[in-house]
Amino acid sequence: MQATASTNDVRLTIPFVGRGREIARLRQLHKQRKHVLILGPEGVGKSALVEHLRDSLRLRVCPASERLREICEALEREFDLEAGDLHIVQRKNRLLKLLKGTKRAVVFDGASWTTPKLGNFIENVSERVPVWLCARSEHSWDIGHIWPLLVRFEHVELKPFHPGETQMLVEAAVRSGSVPADTLNIVSWLHRRAAGNPKVLCELLKEIARGHYDLSNAHALRLLNLDRRIHELFPTA
Repeated sequence: MQATASTNDVRLTIPFVGRGREIARLRQLHKQRKHVLILGPEGVGKSALVEHLRDSLRLRVCPASERLREICEALEREFDLEAGDLHIVQRKNRLLKLLKGTKRAVVFDGASWTTPKLGNFIENVSERVPVWLCARSEHSWDIGHIWPLLVRFEHVELKPFHPGETQMLVEAAVRSGSVPADTLNIVSWLHRRAAGNPKVLCELLKEIARGHYDLSNAHALRLLNLDRRIHELFPTA
């Protein structure tokens, strides 16, 4: 898990940690040019994992994949193209032509309900290059019209961190100087409070980075979690 964030002039930088098994499997599937469905709940680290592998595997990444227009914009950036006065259909067809014969996998991050038009485009891409989909669900009522294609995809499921991975994340935050060393004393509390969710863990570490909490005080820890929830609901609070 990797995080770089700034909140009220507090900056948190944590190097990517954990996910060794999933990384090894994704590298193998990439080598075999397989289609991949990366599954996991919100905040589990799907985007962070893709970003970690992006350069070494030379992935073409669409950070948002709910609309055809935003996908075209992302892929056009990959090819250093300008949309100009082209209609969306012309842009789509130009991209499909460029992808044919290339080898780099295309990642559709944040995939959710796909319309027939979007599902057809992803299917056309999958006929040219390996496709990775990052989604929270594989059910037809959540994923939409891409669902029939998923039988051709290898599944890689991301689960919440186990306690050892949470320990690694906190140790990395301490080494980076983002949080004080005594944060290591509350690793178990952080893991329980976040239920192993990397996004929530990073949010808690951001609150600690503010430096307003006595980490040896149970009341201060409750306040820490309350502040995290407030900033989750009201980011500018």
